[in-house]
This record gives sequence, C-alpha cells and structure tokens, in this order.
Amino acid sequence: MLTHPHNRSCFLLSVDDLDRLPGHIRRYARHLRSVAGWAEAYLSRPHPELGRTGPVCPYVPTSLRRRLFHLTVCTGGVERYGGNGRARLLDVIATYRDWFTELDPQDGSGAQFKTILILFPDVSAADAPEVIDATQAALKPSFVEAGLMIGQFHQLPPAEGGLWNADFRPLRSPVPLLAIRHMVPSDLPFLTGERQLLDGYRQVFGDDLPERYRAELDREMSGVK
Repeated sequence: MLTHPHNRSCFLLSVDDLDRLPGHIRRYARHLRSVAGWAEAYLSRPHPELGRTGPVCPYVPTSLRRRLFHLTVCTGGVERYGGNGRARLLDVIATYRDWFTELDPQDGSGAQFKTILILFPDVSAADAPEVIDATQAALKPSFVEAGLMIGQFHQLPPAEGGLWNADFRPLRSPVPLLAIRHMVPSDLPFLTGERQLLDGYRQVFGDDLPERYRAELDREMSGVK
C-alpha cells in the first residue's frame, strides 16, 4: 500500500494488497476484489461484441502483470459529491492525477501501463451519471493537457459505444469508478468534436505523432471551431 506523501487520506493498493487491507478499508474488500476480478476476467480478455480481436483494454493485462495497476477508494455517495460537493470531488481526483505523474515509471515504455482506478462503492448506479460521468467530463480537458486520460465506468453503463461496434457498451463495471492512465496516440477517437481536447492532444504529442494520426487530427481540427 502506498500513501500520498502530503495527504494521508489518499492511498493506492495493488492487487496483492487485497488480502491484507488496513482496518478502515476492510469494509470495501468485496468491492475492491470485484473490480480486480473484473479487470482480469473482462478488461483483459476478448469480448464477442467488441468488434475487434484482443482484450477489451489492451493495456490492462500488462499493467496487472507488471504490478502497475493501482486501486483506491473514495468513500461517500451523491450526498457528498453531488451538487455543492462537486468541487470537493474535483480536488480529490486532481490530487490523484498529480500523484499519478509522480509514480514510477515516469517515462519509458513501461509508463503507458501505469493505471489508477478510483472506486466509489457508496455511489449507487442511479447516481453514477451525476457523480462519475459529470466529474469525468469536467476534468477531461485538464487531463488531456497533462497527457493523461480519465475514463468513467459504472453499472448502467455510460452511454459511449465501442470504437469498433457502436452498439457495444464497453464501460460497464461492477462498481462506479474513474480510471487514470497515460494518453497514447490511438486515443484520438475519444477526443473528437471538442477543440480544447484536440488542441491538448496536439500539444502533448507534437512532432512525435505518427503520420496516420497526424492526418486524422488535421481532419478533425478542420471540422471543429
């Protein structure tokens, strides 16, 4: 278990830590194990509705194998994080965003497999759009500018369809959560339609962007104001 150097309420667990949880987290043991199992059995494997070969998330199997897959818990439901509590939640997620950039590995090929999943076990499925989806939408621009992605997952699930099968809803998870990872060039389809996101993507990759993504980015930029 890792504890944030300046905010002891923020912590990170590996899958190996789930058999020795600290007392204040044990009540969420089943939620943490459920998400760890979902990462192994769903994210790390092919799905018949995905529309392509390979696992649902190509990065998760290596992230798990290299022990770069981190879990944490935000306690409290919509009464804490909805409405006037939104600013509190944005601050918490920003803390994890900044901490993510300080965790090893910070560069090299291994960095793209680093992941943080922030679980919200006290948020009901019905409240997930207000807490999870709205938070993801509010923070996505700042994440992209930092070269990161923030993803939203919950039971409803989120409305976004798959890239290869628009009828497939890949963002279903057993517990509402937000996921942090490094942005990669192939994330471009997740950023279309918003100038701010496209500008952030271009700023991050610049001249290192592969030619096929550069051409796609130019097409997208020409279609937004």
